[in-house]
Amino acid sequence: MDSDRIKKGISRAPARAMLKGTGLTDADLERPLVAIANTWTEVMPCNYHLRDLAEKVKEGVRAAGGVPIEFDTIAISDGISMKTEGMKASLVSREVIADSIELFVFGHSFDAVVAICGCDKTIPGTVMALARLNVPSLSLYGGSIMPGHFQGHDVTIQDVFEAVGACQAGRMTEAELRDLEAKACPGAGACGGQFTANTMATALTFLGISPMGANEVPAVDPRKSQVAFDCGKMAMSLLKSDTRPRQVITAASLRNAITAVAATGGSTNAVLHLLAIARDAGVPLTIDEFGKIFASTPLLADLKPGGRFTAVDMAMAGGMRLLGKRLQEAGLLTDALTVSGKMLFEELSSAKETAGQQVIRPLSNPIKKDGGLAILRGSLAPDGCVIKLAGHERVYQRGPARVFDSEDAAFDAVQKRTIQAGDIVVIRYEGPRGGPGMREMLGVTGAIVGQGLGDSVGLVTDGRFSGATHGLMIGHVAPEAANGGPIAFVRDGDMITIDVAKKRLDVEANLDERRAQWKPPAARYTTGVMAKYAKLVRSASEGAVTSAS
Repeated sequence: MDSDRIKKGISRAPARAMLKGTGLTDADLERPLVAIANTWTEVMPCNYHLRDLAEKVKEGVRAAGGVPIEFDTIAISDGISMKTEGMKASLVSREVIADSIELFVFGHSFDAVVAICGCDKTIPGTVMALARLNVPSLSLYGGSIMPGHFQGHDVTIQDVFEAVGACQAGRMTEAELRDLEAKACPGAGACGGQFTANTMATALTFLGISPMGANEVPAVDPRKSQVAFDCGKMAMSLLKSDTRPRQVITAASLRNAITAVAATGGSTNAVLHLLAIARDAGVPLTIDEFGKIFASTPLLADLKPGGRFTAVDMAMAGGMRLLGKRLQEAGLLTDALTVSGKMLFEELSSAKETAGQQVIRPLSNPIKKDGGLAILRGSLAPDGCVIKLAGHERVYQRGPARVFDSEDAAFDAVQKRTIQAGDIVVIRYEGPRGGPGMREMLGVTGAIVGQGLGDSVGLVTDGRFSGATHGLMIGHVAPEAANGGPIAFVRDGDMITIDVAKKRLDVEANLDERRAQWKPPAARYTTGVMAKYAKLVRSASEGAVTSAS
């Protein structure tokens, strides 16, 4: 066992003494040590319940003969930090989460790991660490929040962001907004639509690093305790069979994960996160592979933010097994190993469809034939960008640029109602390096939709979007403005063309002439974690990973 390095032999007596100080016995030190990597925090509902879930995981480890040792790492709430300077910490936290788990497990020579995640960046961050460590391990998602209820219909946090714009536009009273905010998040669990958390929970299931059926059980569902217990036992099974993450995270399973994201109209953030996971697993993956899969995968799941239903509804309809069975029948999945010890297709063989369900469409009647996302290139994004297609029918817009050098400036313009129908809002210097941290733009996009401009205004940014964003919104434009990408040279009034059919994003301007006049802006941070991140981060087209090379 790996842990024998810290607990066996005469020279390890000091280490054993310290371990015994935590309550471990000689009998415990003969057993495997299993790290329970938790992302519990009291700041948000997404991770608020994970301490209780960890106790059940630990019970499962003990029942299978192991010794669980829990530790915690950070989590940043996107929903709380949105549209503030603090939002820059969100994507940075993904790297900190991965680094901290890697360091803790590496430093203490654990034999296996169960990583428990909830909010957006904790999901890829934990799995990036598992891929780096490559010790027997799995990931467990804490589960979706239940939908809130407001004025006779289900609501999510997306509705609150859009209600801000509606209130400012006089389409909703402040009292109604207050009522909505009190009802949108009824308890523990991550945001309920197919936003980034549930998108990545789906991706990890099809990646095989989370057990099939585990992630879709809602946070407050009584069955979640049994799921957690079983995950604890499963970690011990993985240890006994010596099954490691890099046997599970392969080129084939990554393609399966991307396919599931496309079929559910998932978050554009999945592109960043799966690129990062692939890199840490040592699997070559480029943004072009996403484009190919997006173009050939039908959108089957009618999920918010573009659709009608929440993740809880999908689970009740038949869940990921039913979705996977549809995709398997279409020939869009590859059989691959999962952490349960079963192959993916064996897991899908037990799929059951709830009679009369409307969440997961049949192959004969997809919502869209070509998936919920697309990769575009062109004179404005030579290295690519990402657009979410689920939830709107527009695939073309040509309009004048309205250029802003920060999210805050753009939001102020939207608040003042200076954005007009037909405009294409350009927000730059919000990329991985320029932000730094690549803030999400849900404050801006929600306000645009709330003002009734969602069907007539486009948005282009080197930043990124919340999974709750919908409309003709393009993110991850690469190269970013801070690196001298073409988006840095766009001026007010330049005509921009978004053409999804041709997979193009172009601007009509003499960019070469402007490039010669451009000077990179001064760094926004010169010390601390943000400065380190800005110095080390790579392009969004490479997953916005940090690298010393």
